[in-house]
Amino acid sequence: MTTEPELLRAQVARLQSELSIMEAELAETNKGVVALYAELDDNAVQLREAADLKSRFLSYMSHEFRTPLASITSIADILISGLDGPLTSEQNRQVQFVRGSVRELTEMVDDLLDLAKVDAGRISISPEWFEMVDLFSALRGMFKPIVTSGAVSLIFEETNAIPRIYTDDKKLSQILRNFISNALKFTSAGEVRVSAALVSDGRVEFAVSDTGIGIAKEHLPALFNDFVQIDTRIQKRLRGTGLGLSLARKFAELLGGHVGVTSEEGRGSRFYVVIPTHYADQPK
Repeated sequence: MTTEPELLRAQVARLQSELSIMEAELAETNKGVVALYAELDDNAVQLREAADLKSRFLSYMSHEFRTPLASITSIADILISGLDGPLTSEQNRQVQFVRGSVRELTEMVDDLLDLAKVDAGRISISPEWFEMVDLFSALRGMFKPIVTSGAVSLIFEETNAIPRIYTDDKKLSQILRNFISNALKFTSAGEVRVSAALVSDGRVEFAVSDTGIGIAKEHLPALFNDFVQIDTRIQKRLRGTGLGLSLARKFAELLGGHVGVTSEEGRGSRFYVVIPTHYADQPK
């Protein structure tokens, strides 16, 4: 007959055996976890190296493209100015086409270079105080030579109610330039309206609304991703890298804000960016 002490010893022995098995399994699990962490570290290093290589490649190629593009632009300007003799109407039209194509390529190169800088973390924010009226005035002057058909009106609303803002005005201007450029590109008649309004929590919203072709609902979620272009007849005719809106989103995030869009196909779009009126909580 088994006594109580013998039963206890048997239970202790069984528990010790189970504990030994659990310790062995735990040791194997720990080895697997350590191996997994090592693999993740290796993958992280490879991803960083790949990202750095991509950024350096884009930066190098962008710089290499700038020189020939600048040369072509200069030659086109000389020909159009008539310094080497007048052009026929057909020659002038062709040279104007060349200059326009070079301008588009230059914008693509600039977008690629900015993307490389953002991905590599080499974009710096340089905030300063500025008046809204000055920003809108500069944008109005920038787009005045482009809005020449008369079929589309570019309207800048009054900004008297908006106080001075402390942020990087160059990054903000680049965001709005992209919004305005796209709006003009896809609006054949009507208007493109640029506005600014204070919203809650010390933030300001800049919006660019148009009466253009609009965007289908299913395309909106991916619109601010890299290299996204909507598959439409007009989009195929108008070239681009698909980086402008992605860069606008990244610049807005660097400024502490966000971008967004509302649109209805056939009735126009409204792109907006919301940023703090004081970057990085700078004192008023």
